Amino acid sequence: MTKEEIKKIVNNFLVEEFEIEEHKIVDGALLKDDLEIDSLDFVDIVVIIERCFGFKIKPEEMANISTLTQFYDYIESKQNAC
Repeated sequence: MTKEEIKKIVNNFLVEEFEIEEHKIVDGALLKDDLEIDSLDFVDIVVIIERCFGFKIKPEEMANISTLTQFYDYIESKQNAC
């Protein structure tokens, strides 16, 4: 899966599931500050990622991810490791 495909899937579920306005979804956006994703949202995101991409996410791995770009990169690296 390409990075563009990953971005499209992630961006779509951010808009559809979390009702984030599309104009806020830019590569460098801060997940907590700009996109207003809270800790409960992260639980839902983990479930969605596991369902969409087929791998498990460890909470400690997500602790260092603060931007949307880092999130895309994380998913891409996990996909490549599978």
